[in-house]
Amino acid sequence: MNVHLTLKSRNVKTGPIPVSTTTAATCPTACPFNHDNAGGCYAASGPLALHWRKVTDGAAGTSFDRFLDAIRALPAGQLWRHNQAGDLMGAGDSIDVAALDQLTAANAGKRGFTYTHKPAASAPERAAIKRANDAGFTVNLSANDMSHADRLAALDIAPVVVVMPRDATENATTPDGRLVVVCPATQRDDVSCASCKLCARADRKVIVGFPAHGALAKRADAVARGV
Repeated sequence: MNVHLTLKSRNVKTGPIPVSTTTAATCPTACPFNHDNAGGCYAASGPLALHWRKVTDGAAGTSFDRFLDAIRALPAGQLWRHNQAGDLMGAGDSIDVAALDQLTAANAGKRGFTYTHKPAASAPERAAIKRANDAGFTVNLSANDMSHADRLAALDIAPVVVVMPRDATENATTPDGRLVVVCPATQRDDVSCASCKLCARADRKVIVGFPAHGALAKRADAVARGV
């Protein structure tokens, strides 16, 4: 399972921070946006898709152990995003708990953050996600819609993000009354992950909402609306 680390992203929404890309074999079948069924994954089209395919095919990237070495070598306090494409280590829906613990340890002193659509169905998987967040490696649980966001937030193991309809521009609330803040980088050209850092805060109470975007936004929009 190859992982590639780009030390300085050229994505204007991410900003010039390190970003990683992990083989598509890690993508969960539980994710409605799964690239295998053209579900609306933003990373399944455009230049990122080409790079992701190379990582998946082994033409780019390196082993997970060498990736860990690269993370350890990042400067203290460095903000970085894990998995602009791909998910946590582990095939399909499963999470490799040992690998997540290793990555959490490698991130010590840095400010790594990521998102996972894996269902985290087992107690060991949920415990590993909580350990990561407690130790400074922020793992955001990705929700398909507002009701799903409430269910994930109720687990009380990690911060939550949610897909919103593509025309969403205003903050909202979930059915259970949790505040959803629209990602600032999707609304303003002068904001990026590098300057916002909201998703890197494991202790935040708000849910971050991402309006459906990308070439397959129509499908993602339908998922967000529960269609």
